[in-house]
Amino acid sequence: MRRYSNSSPAPASQTAATRSDMATIKTLLPYLWVYKWRVLLALGCLVGAKLANVGVPVVMKSLIDQMTISPSHPQALLVLPLGALVAYGVLRVSTTLFTELREFLFARVTQRAVRTIALKVFRHLHALSLRFHLNRQTGGMTRDIERGTRAVGSLISYTLFNILPTLVEIALVLGYLVTHYDIWFTVITVVALVTYISFTIFITDWRTHFRRAMNDLDSKANTKAIDSLLNYETVKYFGNEDYEAKRYDEGLQRYESAAVKSQTSLSLLNTGQSLIIATAVTLILWRATQGVIDGKMTLGDLVLVNAFMIQLYIPLNFLGVIYREIKQSLADMEKLFSLLDQNREVADAPDAKPLQTHGAEVRFNHVEFSYDPKRQILFGVDFTIAAGTTTAVVGHSGSGKSTLSRLLFRFYEVNQGSITIDGQDLRAITQDSLRHAIGIVPQDTVLFNDTIEYNIAYGKPGATHEQIVAAARAASIHDFVESLPDGYATMVGERGLKLSGGEKQRVAIARTLLKNPAILIFDEATSALDSKAEQAIQQQLKEIARNRTTMVIAHRLSTVADAEQILVLDHGRIVERGTHQSLLAANGLYAQMWQRQQASAEENPASPASDLEQAVSLK
Repeated sequence: MRRYSNSSPAPASQTAATRSDMATIKTLLPYLWVYKWRVLLALGCLVGAKLANVGVPVVMKSLIDQMTISPSHPQALLVLPLGALVAYGVLRVSTTLFTELREFLFARVTQRAVRTIALKVFRHLHALSLRFHLNRQTGGMTRDIERGTRAVGSLISYTLFNILPTLVEIALVLGYLVTHYDIWFTVITVVALVTYISFTIFITDWRTHFRRAMNDLDSKANTKAIDSLLNYETVKYFGNEDYEAKRYDEGLQRYESAAVKSQTSLSLLNTGQSLIIATAVTLILWRATQGVIDGKMTLGDLVLVNAFMIQLYIPLNFLGVIYREIKQSLADMEKLFSLLDQNREVADAPDAKPLQTHGAEVRFNHVEFSYDPKRQILFGVDFTIAAGTTTAVVGHSGSGKSTLSRLLFRFYEVNQGSITIDGQDLRAITQDSLRHAIGIVPQDTVLFNDTIEYNIAYGKPGATHEQIVAAARAASIHDFVESLPDGYATMVGERGLKLSGGEKQRVAIARTLLKNPAILIFDEATSALDSKAEQAIQQQLKEIARNRTTMVIAHRLSTVADAEQILVLDHGRIVERGTHQSLLAANGLYAQMWQRQQASAEENPASPASDLEQAVSLK
């Protein structure tokens, strides 16, 4: 017998363990190594550019030294100066040529890595369970993704185009100094480099926690702002604009404080770096000048050493900025890759197979479930929806009705028992094929900020306009859409807020019709409609459900009286089941709710409120 585990992951709100910088780099490297030949060729160009760059001062030294020959020498004005000048120009052009060639070769590597990582994170987020998305903070998460993808390009740019070339140049310069000059030149250069790099790394690491704090505070402030704007109407209802502004400003104040500390520490870093560089260059020039005076070095040597120091310390002068940006990029990428580390609570089994439907009989076999181990939702729920029939689930709010649809969609795994479709356990089939076979009209319909046509077509990407119109007609929304100035090209606004609740639900019904699934779920599909619209759509829903396996989650009992089977759910247990007539005859909980519904309808016949909710409130 196949066994399935249901270990719940840590809540998404928990911060992932801090990754080391090396772990982040190891995660990134495979994305770059896809173009290994481009990478190797780019590195070759990098070395070539630095060889040419170091060769420029050497040629300049030769030019100056050769110019000290007697003016009467026949080659003084032709051969030697001309040859040195040509070599100088060639090396200068070679430096630029190799650098640009390196940029050209690596451009595709960088952009493809950014694209691949961003797409992988996007897919992974869609693969995570509903639990993660209920706990997420959208504003902060989107900012983390934005910074993380941008950091990939920054890290590659700073590492490959700044740090690595500087290290190659340092090695070439030190090698030349060791083989051609007094050991003190090398000692001064090495001591200065070690002091400079150590100071830079120490101060930058100390500053990193300021940058991390800035990132966290920026994400939190952005989360509050996005959440406030998404709930614009609620803010207006309670007149809490000033309250929301104060909450946002509190986050900005903390960000401001962290930013000031970061900038102050940056000033300390820049001052220390300048002091180390100035001291080293002064000592080098003093040794070179003394060598010329003593006759041990030529003027060309003096120019050569000075040029080396300038070439070496100009990029080093930006080492602090570059190292800081690299650390910042690593910190940003850490948050991006931590999203990839989020555990997929619901994942396809290695041997999962596509769902094969033969009528689509749905079976809940002694299902038990809890969102939190401390609070169980379903207790031994056991029922069958025969293929091509309609089963209604009724009960008060919190009884577990919507949980049944979430488990059928496999947004969560059951704790005990199983759910099968035509005898196939949901855990043994692929999620993609499962969800392709199920269509749902939810109670709270959320639309994309796009056109009405796009939102209907979402049920079947690639559908023709004629198919979309046919679905809209079946959902009784076509005439309304045609009455709009822009027709099907009308934008529905953020989360579809430009449409009324009834209009949004009819769009949801239309796109579900377009999907044409084998199994239908109506989760209060007409709850937002007035009585007239509800009557118009109810008959249409019955036609839609004909010969389909259908589960109707309802509060209004009048909408499910024709169902072949009605389940009464109370505190996560099925307490009654049967047809409308048999349940009335049993004179149990269903009959009591029906009587209260009828009494409420007689008192307020025009009210579109939920019959069952009214009954429960009277209870």
